[in-house]
Amino acid sequence: PSVHDLNGSGYGGVPALFKRFAEESGIDAEVSLETVPGVGFDEHYEHRRDRLDAPWDEVILSTYSTLDRDHPGDPAMLLRYTPLLVDLFVARNPAVRIHLNATWTRADQTYLPEGHWAGRSVEAMAEDVQAGYEAAWHAEPRIRQVIPTGAAWTRAMHSGIADTNPYDGIEPGKVDLWASDHYHASVAGYYLEALMIFGAVTGRDPVTLGAAEDAARELGLAADLAVALQQVAGAQLQAR
Repeated sequence: PSVHDLNGSGYGGVPALFKRFAEESGIDAEVSLETVPGVGFDEHYEHRRDRLDAPWDEVILSTYSTLDRDHPGDPAMLLRYTPLLVDLFVARNPAVRIHLNATWTRADQTYLPEGHWAGRSVEAMAEDVQAGYEAAWHAEPRIRQVIPTGAAWTRAMHSGIADTNPYDGIEPGKVDLWASDHYHASVAGYYLEALMIFGAVTGRDPVTLGAAEDAARELGLAADLAVALQQVAGAQLQAR
């Protein structure tokens, strides 16, 4: 595998895409990940911090998609555990650069009546998640930045690249950024997330990857779609 899965499950995901982008850009990066479905920072800190306790140069952190599984939209747990994780990383490498990755809106949380953001706009969840991460960033000066991945998804929708509501079918010429569960990302959605992380961490404009980018081709993404998503990521990063 191109990346080290600290849980030993052999997962690559978005970190593997980051690794590929780095290789294509002439950047030598050793990449590791520690991911667990459906949990927040509390699980990683309380039960898995031994796997995180290393002298990292760069750390990208994402908590549970709604900020808190039991209390959607509530950033309290994020605010509690972010400085504890920062302490852990800084103790091993005082020069570590820590980034918070604000994730995307969920169609199931927007369009289903039981969703926490039901009745609000499709981008509302992404805005609330972004606000939660920004609160954690402002409270913890050792964090370098918040990566606005959710805002990039919104930009893709507003620019006519991505469909806004998968429950009523995908409009012709548009891409579905969600997987079939309308919760996780599709290949295109994860590709956009990886572009955002790559651009934010390296300072490279994702557009420089271009139409011949290898990962997009291997994932089955059309060259014009890959370029469009690169442009969305570049524009969102520039707009911060």
